[in-house]
Amino acid sequence: MKKVIRDGKVAVIFSFNFGAGWYSWHGIEELLFDPNVVKMIEDGESPHKYCEELYKGIYISSELNLAIAWIPEGSEFYIDEYDGREEIIFKESQSWLKA
Repeated sequence: MKKVIRDGKVAVIFSFNFGAGWYSWHGIEELLFDPNVVKMIEDGESPHKYCEELYKGIYISSELNLAIAWIPEGSEFYIDEYDGREEIIFKESQSWLKA
């Protein structure tokens, strides 16, 4: 899987506003890191058409508010979502209970 890596950090795409989620709505790991989408966001372009053509049959809102988080390469994380607003949660920031 291709990723954008700069200065030891990986570009992770997420939706920062309420409404439609990004990864939480499509669940396609490649789109979480897609170098073409990263470039479109950095250039202020919408990735809507590109994504719909590449991944037939998925819903991607044309009103997405996408951002790029630069996280250290090799970090373990998951995407938490509430009403379309996504947040990156790092494994080391969680307290786990043990039975």
